[in-house]
Amino acid sequence: MTFLLSLSSLIQQHMSFVHLHVHTQYSILDGQASISGLFERAKELGMPALAITDHGNMYGVKEFLKVAKKFPEIKPIIGCEIYVTRHYDHKLKDKDHRGYYHLILLAKNYDGYCVNLQAEGTVS
Repeated sequence: MTFLLSLSSLIQQHMSFVHLHVHTQYSILDGQASISGLFERAKELGMPALAITDHGNMYGVKEFLKVAKKFPEIKPIIGCEIYVTRHYDHKLKDKDHRGYYHLILLAKNYDGYCVNLQAEGTVS
């Protein structure tokens, strides 16, 4: 039994989990989690990083980075969930969401962040 307990603690020390698809209160009608609450919970769970991927906007990024400075042990990952479609016609009502798909974009660096901003502005 001692072997299993020590193996379990060894695995927990070397394995970690990171949420890469997270909606905050900035995902209108889809998320309600506060950014500070997400960081606090990530710290409690020992997560090394946390992503922000709000629906169709990047309004929360400024607050996300501001709060991230208070949690230096957690790497902030900036992203966005965009909508992809073959063609777009705002007159078409698609209540079943069959005409478009969701795509998560995560920025690896500043250049990736700029690409996310461009995609969010033109694609979503």
